[in-house]
Amino acid sequence: MTAVPTTDPRPLTGEPLALDLVNTRWMPQGEPADLFAGAFGLSRLEGLGLWLQSTGLAARFRADKSTLVHLLTAREALARAVSDPTDADARELIDAVLEHGRIRATLTAEGPGERAEFDDPAWGPAWMAARDYLGLLRSAPDRIRKCASETCVLHFHDTSRNGTRRWCSMAVCGNRAKASRHYARTRER
Repeated sequence: MTAVPTTDPRPLTGEPLALDLVNTRWMPQGEPADLFAGAFGLSRLEGLGLWLQSTGLAARFRADKSTLVHLLTAREALARAVSDPTDADARELIDAVLEHGRIRATLTAEGPGERAEFDDPAWGPAWMAARDYLGLLRSAPDRIRKCASETCVLHFHDTSRNGTRRWCSMAVCGNRAKASRHYARTRER
């Protein structure tokens, strides 16, 4: 019997929130896995709890069914938008998620600030991921990339200096590609 993980089992974490949400679906050993649909023996809400923990949102939001439903809506919209930025339906879905929150200007002891507010706190993580996507589009839309591996479905934000990163992880997909090229060259000889 496989032990249920207590840490996020995904191969790529730490991406900007929007891409991190999209990456809750991945392909270990060529089989689809979904953090919110029972991957590695986790219940849907346990998967949500791990995601909230790994993204630093666990203290602010609950891992409940409403949050999960809203997050799945945002994930689908973001996945479609990242795959095809011209998809008008994806843009409408993202706008629909963004309707559930807003930024309130505040004055703090440090000076001007902002605070996110939601019509229902269960929309918080979904709204924050959609807003994060807007920030990525504002700053560097050309740096939002899909892994170059044909068998990988993960996306990343390329923060390399020259903007030429191709793999979600050099240790996994990049290494596989190198090994495959090496094998092909040695086989030709």
